[in-house]
Amino acid sequence: MKIKQIRPEYVEYIPERLEEGALYISERYRTAVHKCCCGCGQEVVTPLSPAEWSVRRNGNQVSLWPSIGNWSYPCRSHYVIRDNYVLEAKAMTDRQIQQVKVNDRADKAAQIRRTNHANEMAALAPKPSAQITSLQEWQPRMSWLQHLIHWWKSL
Repeated sequence: MKIKQIRPEYVEYIPERLEEGALYISERYRTAVHKCCCGCGQEVVTPLSPAEWSVRRNGNQVSLWPSIGNWSYPCRSHYVIRDNYVLEAKAMTDRQIQQVKVNDRADKAAQIRRTNHANEMAALAPKPSAQITSLQEWQPRMSWLQHLIHWWKSL
């Protein structure tokens, strides 16, 4: 690994030009981006979600989990970012890589099912009834002419 240490940069938008050694974290868009730590210069995008990657803060240090496996890049690098340090992970066989991809797809599908189920339950949950705080809120709005007619009839 060429890059041994990484520094977190908290941004709203990922910059067009990435600096080596910077991990750009957009909490708003739940994405972290950096240049591959092997030094090949490839852009590595890690979506932050329960089914993909997560960033853990510890003061000024960050960890990105799970490991980064750049198996579709020519470098095929594999590493972990823990407390701002880049730890080279052992190379994986093609069979292991395929199994990781199968597991990733299953994790994403399970997360989608959990999210959809939670959304369905929220939609089915009874809505709290609004309390009437004043008679004026309860009555539909009347035009000035309707008020005049109402007043006239009350005489």
